[in-house]
Amino acid sequence: MLAALALAAALLGALSASAQARAKFDIHLLARIGPPGYPGLSLVAPDRTIYVSTFSNPQGSGTYPSKVFAFDPNGHPLRTYTVTGQNPNGAAGVQVAARDSAGNLYLLDQNPARVLILDPRTGRQTTYATFRDVPTCSTAGGGDCGDTVQDNPAEPDYAAWGTDGSLYVTDYQQGLIWRVPPGGGQAHVWFTDPQLDGTLFGPAQIVLMADHHTLMLDTSAGGATSVGDPTTGKLYTLPILANGRPGTLHKVWESGPREAPDGFALAASGNVYMALVGPDANQLVEISPQGQELGRAPTAAQNAAMNPPFDEPSSVAFDGDRMIVTNDAYFSGDSSHFAIFDVFAGESGAPVYVPPTSGAAQAPPGGSARRHGARYRLRVRLRSVHAGMAHNYRFTALVRRGGRWRPLRHALVLFAGRRRRTDAHGDVTFVATLRHRGRYAAVLKVSRRVVARGFVHVLSTRLFL
Repeated sequence: MLAALALAAALLGALSASAQARAKFDIHLLARIGPPGYPGLSLVAPDRTIYVSTFSNPQGSGTYPSKVFAFDPNGHPLRTYTVTGQNPNGAAGVQVAARDSAGNLYLLDQNPARVLILDPRTGRQTTYATFRDVPTCSTAGGGDCGDTVQDNPAEPDYAAWGTDGSLYVTDYQQGLIWRVPPGGGQAHVWFTDPQLDGTLFGPAQIVLMADHHTLMLDTSAGGATSVGDPTTGKLYTLPILANGRPGTLHKVWESGPREAPDGFALAASGNVYMALVGPDANQLVEISPQGQELGRAPTAAQNAAMNPPFDEPSSVAFDGDRMIVTNDAYFSGDSSHFAIFDVFAGESGAPVYVPPTSGAAQAPPGGSARRHGARYRLRVRLRSVHAGMAHNYRFTALVRRGGRWRPLRHALVLFAGRRRRTDAHGDVTFVATLRHRGRYAAVLKVSRRVVARGFVHVLSTRLFL
């Protein structure tokens, strides 16, 4: 009898679980976004906190100052951050575009055009990098320029880390990709091409793919002076060559006219889930790694029945096997549509690459710094080893006081995602396997502040310290 009851209970539990199973592209409202509205981009942290940033109003007013909202995985509000230092006379908007290994958020601000670091624990904000209005390449006399027809102002949109700590940032209006050097500072044009020129609607999302040396990016429109339809958006891959320069742009997929691809996320399978914000779309589209369209949702009829409907769904971020989709409602301006959705993908997202020592991004340049009258240095011992093999990496922390360099004992050093303290000789050793080419930073901290860095350079087949 007891066995029969247990079996019945198990069957009921299985039926209940089956009834609750979600179909692919099942859509639920997760949370509404308060003033100033126009949520542009969502980021899901490792602890599953969802950060949503507010973008600009197309009418140019009503969104100052910008805000970042934090939600728990169930859509319950946790905290609100108000962005400081914005121009009150310009269109305000930020994109919460990246995070570092220390948990800081990197906001792409529109006015002024900059990268702002937000510490979500304290709310502290610091400027990390700046962008500028560059001339068109047809009028430039040399230096940074955009290969576009119109001379538009800077509009940093999305960002992705490189393995050397560089931050690659798309510029939506200037039709180019910026490179912010490791540690921040003035950004410089890394790549520009007429295929990215959509006049006012250029490159949007950018991610580093699983091979860690190829960027994937999309355009809302593009090719204003090229052969083809300039009203269609495209999905591209762009290699980062061993010398750090861009390779050849390769088209993977093309949208329909006026569908305006925006944010997208990569699944572990390599499939791409992309938001289409154009008036002829308001959908998510799933694209295979080979560029085949696998499905779309919702249909026009399904969207009309939703409350709120998809109204310029602008970004996609994975949280396990579901996606967080942001509803920007950019053109309608309907405040009841400012929201984030929970959309079931039925597969897991690919990890978003974050350099292990990117938390050192605020370290001063040059590998050493002064603090409280002292000067610090982190020495990297000279070695040559094969990439992809476990190896001992030895660092020495030094402090200069009274005109002499001395070993710095019990100092905290971070490298390859680990942290250790130096011994009595100022030495510390890490056993790590660096699998991808690029530059890896070791970080020296004193009183919780980064005071010096040392770099490990990984080449394609061999590794040199």
